[in-house]
Amino acid sequence: MSKFKTLLIGLSLIISSGLAAKENMNVLFIAIDDLNDWIGPMGGNPAVKTPNFDKFYANGGMSMYKAHSPSTVCGPARSAIMTGKHCFNTGVYGNETNIKNAPKAKDLLTIPQWFSKHGYHSLSAGKIFHKHPTAEKIDHGQWAFDEHHIIKGGIGANNKERPVNGLLGIDGQKMKGKGIEFDWGPTVKNDTTLMKDYKTADWAVDQFQNRSFDKPFFMAVGFAKPHLPWFVPQKYFDMYPLDKIELPEIQENPHEKIINAEGKFIYGKSFRDDSKRWGRAEKYGVTKNATQAYMATVTFVDDCLGHLLDGLNNSPYADNTIVVLWGDHGWHLGEKKRFGKCLLWQESTRVPLMIKVPGVTPNKKQCNGVVNLIDLYPTLSELCNIPVNPTNDGRSFAKLVNKPSMKWNKPTLTTWLEGNHRIYDGRYSYINWRGGDELYDHKNDPMEHNNLANKPEYVKIMAKLKALVPTHNEPGSPRNTFDQSKMKELYKKQTALMK
Repeated sequence: MSKFKTLLIGLSLIISSGLAAKENMNVLFIAIDDLNDWIGPMGGNPAVKTPNFDKFYANGGMSMYKAHSPSTVCGPARSAIMTGKHCFNTGVYGNETNIKNAPKAKDLLTIPQWFSKHGYHSLSAGKIFHKHPTAEKIDHGQWAFDEHHIIKGGIGANNKERPVNGLLGIDGQKMKGKGIEFDWGPTVKNDTTLMKDYKTADWAVDQFQNRSFDKPFFMAVGFAKPHLPWFVPQKYFDMYPLDKIELPEIQENPHEKIINAEGKFIYGKSFRDDSKRWGRAEKYGVTKNATQAYMATVTFVDDCLGHLLDGLNNSPYADNTIVVLWGDHGWHLGEKKRFGKCLLWQESTRVPLMIKVPGVTPNKKQCNGVVNLIDLYPTLSELCNIPVNPTNDGRSFAKLVNKPSMKWNKPTLTTWLEGNHRIYDGRYSYINWRGGDELYDHKNDPMEHNNLANKPEYVKIMAKLKALVPTHNEPGSPRNTFDQSKMKELYKKQTALMK
């Protein structure tokens, strides 16, 4: 049994904790892809304009300031969140594994299935699960919902040539190399309302304002941005003049030199490969341009969020809907000389998580309890007065929602690939990557530059955290197998349907 297995919490806890959630509360479950802490309520970059995140925070959207993801890439993170099971218990470690093909995950009831089983109507639009091609279709996880809606439309870059002008270096040459999706630029027509994420929000607004539900609903809304490529209307780029952009602190990176017990470098080639985006941006002098594009895309998502929340607030469901908003993992914007996610450092593992329970969560509240997105499954179950699924690995933080200043620092875990883990307890983070040890003190070193793992005064702290690393890692589940030509045909058909 996992060390992170939670004790089941009976429904009596809701009464004893004084939790004031109403009966038959609806749930609005908002997923945002590749969003890091560059939003107002998290303070990661105060220059980024996020007025709608700020408004939500000011009106009861409590910010879980020390929230982390169960993994640092879309597929395994979302699979863990939606099934309530850690990667090391399911063998779902990468984007190539569809949970419906994973022996230890395929029969688990996901969050919407659990809510449907207990009297809810579940519906979704946008990216909630990581999509996978199968022999017959693109699997969006539509099987998990009573209703799943594919949103038609979507606008790309205003230049059909790839990469677009956003990747022109100061010498006039375009960047080359693997990762051509690392691209940005203004969109055709430069109209926010034509963007797929805005249309996804529009779909939800229509549900709130023009539909009468005969059951409480569990509605999942997934925004695909700020995932690459960063194609958004020009006005968002104009908000961030290049001469005003301040880049994150870059230090000579000691991480490539960390060795394991056998004396081998644990990052080496894999680290360099994952850093190529940043290296190419530096080579062509467009690091600020890339940072500008990410900032612009975050503000675009903020507008989509504002449209969604305004629709809810102007509907009959405003006062009996729990809203939870989460990013699936973080994103490096130059820290550790990286543009991207993955691995196990703070910029990848820490995520935005905000929750509003009408009549319960206070305004402008930053909660410093240590939580994980895998905890959402039992937490939402408890908040909605339905049973907690006994298969969940997560720990309900419903009590913390009611008393956000209480002590809540049980260590939490993040996994990247098979056998690599990070343990975080609110102050220290311990990382074991391919047998190499890293330990950071976030009180004195929030950007994780100074590895304390080999310092004798930290032996006890490191041993305490290291003891929480899983002793069993389920072997990786089979990857998707499909004919590439068939996959292209499937995407072609799907694109035609969405026009």
